[in-house]
Amino acid sequence: MAQEDKFGIGVVGAGMAAKPHALALQALSDRIAVRGVWRRDAVALKAFCAEYGFPAAESFEAMLADPAIRAILILTPPNAREPLVAAAAAAGKHVLMEKPVERTTQAAERIVEICETAGVTLGIIFQHRFRAASKALEEKVRSCELGRLFAAHLVVPWWRPQEGYYNKPGRGTFAQDGGGVLITQAIHTLDLMLSLTGLVKAVTALAATTGFHSMETEDFVAGGLEFANGAVGALMATTANFPGGAETLTLNFEKASATLAGGNLDLRWFDGRHEQVGEASNSGGGADPMAFPFDWHMAQIADFVDALETGRQPVSTGRSALAVHRLIDALIASSREGERISL
Repeated sequence: MAQEDKFGIGVVGAGMAAKPHALALQALSDRIAVRGVWRRDAVALKAFCAEYGFPAAESFEAMLADPAIRAILILTPPNAREPLVAAAAAAGKHVLMEKPVERTTQAAERIVEICETAGVTLGIIFQHRFRAASKALEEKVRSCELGRLFAAHLVVPWWRPQEGYYNKPGRGTFAQDGGGVLITQAIHTLDLMLSLTGLVKAVTALAATTGFHSMETEDFVAGGLEFANGAVGALMATTANFPGGAETLTLNFEKASATLAGGNLDLRWFDGRHEQVGEASNSGGGADPMAFPFDWHMAQIADFVDALETGRQPVSTGRSALAVHRLIDALIASSREGERISL
């Protein structure tokens, strides 16, 4: 495909979270053209572009003025997103953005409304939905062959060291991140859970900061869940579980129990059948938060482009992401107020 016929995209932000996106965009170069990357740090921008073979943009405004750029991929910390999204939407550019949508649900709602009012598509990166195992379970849930959901059990037993992670400026603060383990790490598995279970109607939770970390926000959350469909559940999420392990989501259905552990699905039917899907892979649960493959990002970016080219909504939208933001708010509120919180 000629360069001018490819889907043009611009990238804003080239920090730690950019690596899997860059590798994914390289792998998709037969159909997607990265027409510019912009970051305030000129030295870091030059190094990033040299490493991945992408052109540096003169400015964010220059990318917005490029008619060949149809979408902007925003990879900045959440505290820098709203003005970028507003400018991109005003320029008629679609937006694909790293999770979370913003630090607070109120700000996230504003971003969603900005894009909807401008008539541009907003996609949110939740790459765990695009694992082969996750997609296989989603297909079985949608077909109703598993029967009714009765219970769910979610565990995110991750580890992040104080030195080298939380000691970096802004990490674990409300001003930059908006929260701790829920909105920064467990949000991926929480979003995946909601995509398979449906909405939560009430929670009872405990959130705390363990002695492992000196930080403003929580590094441990445990809670009970009541789903709108009548199922019940429990969760535990932490970055204080050394050396860190794969997140696990177990769903107990009427006819089978399904466990997603990292990138693997283990499906055990009550009639004796046993199915497995996926392969062993790291998930970023240990000290290196980027220790995972880029295939899932590649699949999500491809889905976003497919959606725009066919006129459908992408799998993960800004509107759908608000559900996980509201769940996180409820969990934190329950711990703070010491009572059951209805969503």
